[in-house]
Order: sequence, then C-alpha cells, then structure tokens
Amino acid sequence: MRIDQDGAYANLVLGGLLDRSGLAARDRAFVTQLVYGTTRHRRACDWFVDRFALGELDPRVRASLRLGTYQLRMLGTPPHAAVSATVDTVSRRARGLVNAVLRKIADAEDAWPSDGVRLSYPDWVIEQLTADLGPDDALASLESMNGAAASTERADGYVQDLASQWVGDAVGARAGEVVLDLCAAPGGKATALADPGVTVVAGDSRPARVRLVVENRDRLGLGAHQVPVLVADGTRPPFAAASFDRVLVDAPCSGIGSLRRRPDARWRLDPQAPERLADLQGRLLDAAAPLVRPGGTLVYSVCTLTVAETIGVAEAFADAHPAWAVAPGPGEPWRPWGSGSILLPHVAETDGMALFCWQAPGGATEPGPAVARATEQSPQALEHQP
Repeated sequence: MRIDQDGAYANLVLGGLLDRSGLAARDRAFVTQLVYGTTRHRRACDWFVDRFALGELDPRVRASLRLGTYQLRMLGTPPHAAVSATVDTVSRRARGLVNAVLRKIADAEDAWPSDGVRLSYPDWVIEQLTADLGPDDALASLESMNGAAASTERADGYVQDLASQWVGDAVGARAGEVVLDLCAAPGGKATALADPGVTVVAGDSRPARVRLVVENRDRLGLGAHQVPVLVADGTRPPFAAASFDRVLVDAPCSGIGSLRRRPDARWRLDPQAPERLADLQGRLLDAAAPLVRPGGTLVYSVCTLTVAETIGVAEAFADAHPAWAVAPGPGEPWRPWGSGSILLPHVAETDGMALFCWQAPGGATEPGPAVARATEQSPQALEHQP
C-alpha cells in the first residue's frame, strides 16, 4: 500500500518494516519475495484481477488481490494456501469477494493480450527497448529483469552487482594515480577503485547522498586521505584543469538496466526520461573532460540500455571533442555498442550497463597533486562530515 499509494521506495520501506518485524530469516526472505515480486508484476496481476472483479476496488483489497494473484500465477503456490492466506489479510466484508476472485484466477488461462502485460512493464519501455536493442534482446533483457537480483559480495565485504564491479575494473586505476568519481553516491565504485596507492576523490551534488559515500568508505576502513569525499555539482566541478589521471562519470540515468533490483522503478519512469537525462549526461561529460590530464582516461557508464543515454551521448561527446581517442573496451560478456560496450541483463544475469572510454589528447604526464590543486581552487570543496 505504501509503495503503490504513497510512492514509497520498495527497498527502503520494506527494510524498515522487516527490521521491526521479528520474523525469522526464512520468513523475511519470503516477505521480500512477495513484495518485490508483486510490485514487479503489478500490471500482470491487475490484468488477472480486472478480468474477474467488477467495479471499483478498495485499494487495500486490490493490494491483497495482487499478492494472491502473484502467488497463484507467478510463484505456483497451491491455491488453497494462497487463497486462504490472502483472504485473511482483508476485512470480513471483503473476504467473499477476494475468495471468489482468486479462485477464478487460479483456474484462468494465460491469454496475455500483449508482451507489456505478460512481462509487466509500461508499454513505452517495451517499445523503446525493442527499437533500441531489437525485439529478441529487448524481450530477453526484460524477462531477465523480472527475476530476483543476485547478491554479489566483493572481497572487502561490500555487496555490489557484478556489472558495477566490472565498470570499476574498466577504469583501470593504478598505484600512484589520482582518480575522480564525479557522481559517486552511494560509493560502491569509488571504494572499489581505492586500491593501495590510488587516491579516489568522490563527489556528488546532494549532501544526503554524499553522507552515504562517507558511511560506506568508513565502514570499509578506508581513510579520508585515500577517499576524500566532497559535495560538488558535477556539471560545475570545483577542480583545477588536468587534475586527474582518470575520471569516472557514472551518470544519473533512467536505470532501465537495473530494474531487477529496483522493483518499483519501472512504474516511476516516464517516456521522456531517457532524452531528459541524456542532456544532463552530456553536460557532465563536457564538464569532466577538462579535468583529465593529457593522456589520461575518461570513462562514462550508465545502468541503462537506451540508445539516447548511451550511443547518443557518446556520439555527442565525440563530436564536441574530436581530438579525444576512443579507448579499448572490455571483452565478453560485454558486446560492442557504438564506440563503447554494452552488457545486457540476460547475458550474464547482471544489471544492464553501457560503458564508453576515451583517452585525452596529449602525451602522458606525471600524475599531479589533484586533491591539493582542486581544493586550492575551491574553498567550498570540503570533506563532507556526516
């Protein structure tokens, strides 16, 4: 109800409720499966419900019917168990309705009217990815993102999707280098880049999100000298020119490639989001370019699959910076994508991700004291304290 009616984020509201629930680990896992699965499959569940429930439904009754439908049609829960448990969640006056509707749903055929209903995505998402990826890869990616997200733990204990870990690998930071993560929150890539001898400057525009970077850095035992964290607008970065050996722009995006771990995000997106965000992504790249030292590396990554936010942004950057050379991308399971690479969700069962790398014009130079030069230029660029 809070996700659907109040716009609450599934992971935040569910996490808080589970922490206070006192449920055993097995039951916590089942609740998570029910909430995430029902939220993902909301459109498909509503299609079943609306076939057999006539008239306007009370929101709480609809929420319960969705839960029951998800168990019956997607989980394969025995009808007697799914129906009985769901009936118990509604008021006495609604129990007859819920019981009757769910029993009809249990016996109904899957005569799906469209892929959008079957896969439970907004039509525009289906249409956009079909146009951008082709029908086979689009449907395979969307089908894959209806599954549960894998939990992958790094050697340092940080839980991070493999696709994001591979982006960090592609940055290729080496000991003695200074790296900027321009849009760093919540800090997964910045902390991954902070190998011994590598200084990673982590910036983000919102103090609340910067606080997450600080918390993750401190929890992993990384010092402020190794990962200095700053509140900074990425479109107007407060750093001196040529300060960094490598700059990562892991830009805000529509997130269409990460929908498996964000079950409610598909219902929040609007069709204009890719084009709108592509404009921001381009401005971030243009602002980042002067910060890279001659011969240094600029890496652009987004967890989305649309052409507008990937190939379109990369081509616009190349047109505006013709002297920059395209740097080699990673190999399999990545695929060539324009001048960069793409990772489709169904290929490696990871988030979908796009990655582009460029080398700044000019010969290689010794890494400069980026942190000192940057902060000398901008007194506002100070370590954020939680």
